[in-house]
Amino acid sequence: APAPPAKKPEIKAREGFEVDGQESDDLPPVFTTVPTKEKIVFLTIDDGAEKDPAFLRMMSELKIPYTVFLTDEEIKDDYGYFKKMQARGVTLNNHTLSHPYLPALSYEEQKHEICGMQDVMEKRYGKRPVLFRPPFGNYDRDTLRAAKSCGIEYAPIWSEEVFVDHWEYREWDQDLHPGDIVLTHFRGTDDWDG
Repeated sequence: APAPPAKKPEIKAREGFEVDGQESDDLPPVFTTVPTKEKIVFLTIDDGAEKDPAFLRMMSELKIPYTVFLTDEEIKDDYGYFKKMQARGVTLNNHTLSHPYLPALSYEEQKHEICGMQDVMEKRYGKRPVLFRPPFGNYDRDTLRAAKSCGIEYAPIWSEEVFVDHWEYREWDQDLHPGDIVLTHFRGTDDWDG
């Protein structure tokens, strides 16, 4: 991975992704890119369903940096797999306890999903993440308030999503840009044909 920048970029909510009062209440910004002119993108992987030891070896051998957003329902059968990932320098982040559609839940239910996963992360991996990705990229003001209440500082979503056979782009030009956040998922052949 490239060295961290000398001056940390200022992360703000992406235009069109803000919620009312977000900045005045200092809620975690929702963003799809990291401000940079360098030709780098940020690879992120969600959920935690597939736990292939060959994947860990391959990513380590190729020295590919990535970060993950974990859901407790998907990882609780093998917390150790992600402990190995963490030992290799991968940052583990919050993706809720059970991957619900958060805007359909009350504030208290959302807080339980997000803060409950913070507790799991601290117990299993020794620290509470500062990054949280809302499932499906869906959130509302209560989501961001709940996330902030348990230590979340940022809510990255994505610019591109990668599947086995295609990419989906958020931007009109259907291309990668410096600083884009790329999403894929821990999925095996049971879920994806490939």
